[in-house]
Amino acid sequence: MATDTYAPALDWTVADLLAHVGPIPLRRIRHDPAPGTATEEDVVQIHDREKRLYELVDGVLVEKVMGYYESYLAILLARLLGNFVAERNLGIVAGSDGLMRLFPGLIRIPDISFVSWARLPGGRLSREPIADFAPDLAVEVLSPSNTRQEMERKLRDYFTAGVRLVWYVDPPSRTLTVYTAADQSRLLRQTDTLDGGSVLPGFSLPLQQLFAEPGPNPASS
Repeated sequence: MATDTYAPALDWTVADLLAHVGPIPLRRIRHDPAPGTATEEDVVQIHDREKRLYELVDGVLVEKVMGYYESYLAILLARLLGNFVAERNLGIVAGSDGLMRLFPGLIRIPDISFVSWARLPGGRLSREPIADFAPDLAVEVLSPSNTRQEMERKLRDYFTAGVRLVWYVDPPSRTLTVYTAADQSRLLRQTDTLDGGSVLPGFSLPLQQLFAEPGPNPASS
């Protein structure tokens, strides 16, 4: 959970930094503004100016990075989720630019998020750059630079903020882990079928479809 006060950044050690954000590759941690001093305004201004995405964790800006294949998987899954949600008028599906304030000073950016109409303030989609609510479902497509400790902290952040369901997609192993709580999970392999549980009842996706090797359809050539 985010804290409201930070030790002065000039007094921080490497150990302090790791205690705040975990063992994340240093290339993903922005040093201007100094770790411990960054704000939500910095997140928005850097995105507008540089088109780079940073999560905000205890005053530290941590870059959100995704490879091309990971982006492909995120878009594919978002499209399938979005079609299901739109056909049933269930809410909103957002992509990997969707900044979400889980707590004051804690900004997370799920690769995919689903928010039900009931969770949207007033049932309407905000035009603010940072959504001021947690999603019902958060999806993260893991990248090589994501560490175990980093993703464990994200889980705690998500569920503490009220997220009901989290999916972690692991491209190298072609698996997907379903979390219904930070300490309750189920591992699905490529031969299994993903469902939406109580958050998206009726949603079903064979993981073979998600992890199928992309290529031209011979029947269309």
